[in-house]
Amino acid sequence: MAAKNSEQSYLIDCLQYARWSEKIFSEMREGGVDAVHVTIAYHEDFRETVRNICDWHRRFRVHGDMIVHAKSANDIVCARETGRTAIFFGFQNPSPVGDDVELLGFFYGAGVRFMQLTYNNQSLLASGYLENADSGITRMGREVIAEMNRLGMVVDMSHSAELSILQAIELSARPIAVTHANPASWKPTPRNKSDRVLEALSKSGGMLGFSIYPNHLRNGSECTLDEFCQMIARTAEKFGVDMLGLGTDLCQDQPGSVVEWMRRGRWMRDESAGGAAAENAEFPRQPEWFSCNRDFRNVASGLRAAGFSIQEVDAIMGGNWMRFFKSSFGG
Repeated sequence: MAAKNSEQSYLIDCLQYARWSEKIFSEMREGGVDAVHVTIAYHEDFRETVRNICDWHRRFRVHGDMIVHAKSANDIVCARETGRTAIFFGFQNPSPVGDDVELLGFFYGAGVRFMQLTYNNQSLLASGYLENADSGITRMGREVIAEMNRLGMVVDMSHSAELSILQAIELSARPIAVTHANPASWKPTPRNKSDRVLEALSKSGGMLGFSIYPNHLRNGSECTLDEFCQMIARTAEKFGVDMLGLGTDLCQDQPGSVVEWMRRGRWMRDESAGGAAAENAEFPRQPEWFSCNRDFRNVASGLRAAGFSIQEVDAIMGGNWMRFFKSSFGG
């Protein structure tokens, strides 16, 4: 399982969507988190996404002693040297771009470094995993992948259907990422990824970020640290350590209404979900060993207990993402 050419001792989480606050930023620093990829768009349109970016710039001003906006791998080094956490922007849906490929360049200039080609539904670019039919990458999707490759924006297929993922891997001139998911062979759910996808991802130089969101875990909120780390060990045995990182999908302190925003956006009427769904929605409880950014130390200890060397643990905790960022961001 030996890792090779990994950057040492970085701690990088490649997906969070928390209710951002001074408390959470402080926990990032207490946990020694060097970089986090944060979601700034689910179903937002162009204007709403620009508003979200403005909100983040206010956070950088107010909490500049703890966080800094990052656009390159080198920014992680600078953030670490100044005792801060580097924040990378990403979209979980291409909705902010609409049908205008040129807007990718605008958002790249604003610091966006990741974009999913789909959320759960069919988009203008590809098929989401909840659709009955997977039509693969569309004509516009091909144009968008080419432009993202040119700019240095990572193609993320975390919520996409299988054919769409496999075609994205084949079409992309740069390795793609599944920033937050687990192997479906361990936890059978359409959101997790098949061995066929993971093999193609590995062979192409792509990355998988392991998710700690309970719906992606065997036994849900009751999943143990040992079960989670043994799953990572089995994945490493099959596909190698070099493609593996963390994308926890931590949604800390978010209200239940946000679950409905994720699932339904504005395209589903209230009565389609039984009317009272928004009132009853709740995020699943996090496993007791990972509730906030202070708990990454538990994951590192669990990986050592599962048989990984110190070098391999460093690679999974952030070194592999650091290497991937260096070759993925920028033209």
